[in-house]
Amino acid sequence: MASCRRVGEFELIARHFAPLARSFAGAGGLESDNAFLASDRRHDTAVKTDTVVAGVHFLDDETPERVAAKALRTCLSDLAAGGAAPLAYQLSLALPRNWQERWVQGFARGLAADQRRYGIVLCGGDTVVTPGPLTITITAFGTVPRGKGLGRTGARIGDELWASGTIGDGALGLLAARGGLKWLGARDRKMLEDRYRLPRPRTALGKRLIGIARAAADVSDGLLADAGHVAAASRLAVHIEREQIPLSGATRRALTLAPALWANVLGGGDDYELVIAVPPRKRAALLAAARLADVQVTPIGRFERGGGTRLTVDGKTMKVPRAGYVHF
Repeated sequence: MASCRRVGEFELIARHFAPLARSFAGAGGLESDNAFLASDRRHDTAVKTDTVVAGVHFLDDETPERVAAKALRTCLSDLAAGGAAPLAYQLSLALPRNWQERWVQGFARGLAADQRRYGIVLCGGDTVVTPGPLTITITAFGTVPRGKGLGRTGARIGDELWASGTIGDGALGLLAARGGLKWLGARDRKMLEDRYRLPRPRTALGKRLIGIARAAADVSDGLLADAGHVAAASRLAVHIEREQIPLSGATRRALTLAPALWANVLGGGDDYELVIAVPPRKRAALLAAARLADVQVTPIGRFERGGGTRLTVDGKTMKVPRAGYVHF
């Protein structure tokens, strides 16, 4: 009897869609989030499309300004992982049948604020009405030096794995936004919730990774999952040391009170930080780039021969509690 197992997102892409992109080198076999198109003799254009859906990627009570910010910033986070500077974007907006112009006005106001903040501009798109939930698709374009765009492939044995910012705030913030973590202080809950509702894409750091990093990805599905994606695309294994993972004070306090939340921190996603493969000789250059971008970076592991993701705590290999968010 034939198996009824449903394939996962990456298997689905590899099986059905990667063959359609085989003749286009800039697609990178669909193993990375960005495609790179030749622009001129000095630059490539990085292209990224992302979709967010009400009730899936943001809560139903979210303000239109913050919905706009999350939709745009998730794309900008991927551009940052590709080493690209933001340039322009297109918007496809599928509004539910009960839409109101006041909501759209707030949504446009949120986009305008982020256009100023990140130096990007709207250049086209489409607007429709749907019987389903509010759905927003953004295709963002960025610029990167010719042939230098970063993807998930490219890490080598011995490269260090670095993470920007702090990890786990987004996943714990979702719990707080849903009314959880009541035993945590109000200030900590608010900080975590804000991190979930309003991503901070590392655009200032991303464009400075050219010539330093060999590969990168943004942490949207979860630290273990996204570091594992880099390792898999690079045909390597990745070893992550849990005690080295950078944590905010709020997340650290939450873990002290409820250690089981490590599963959310490692696999919950929604951090929109970067995981970066860097050769050891480039460590000083990475730290200098991070200072210029005013972003904290922390070494959390290394790439090794083999396959898969290995998590250790004080040198002991631990069972991976939850790899990351899956769409299927």
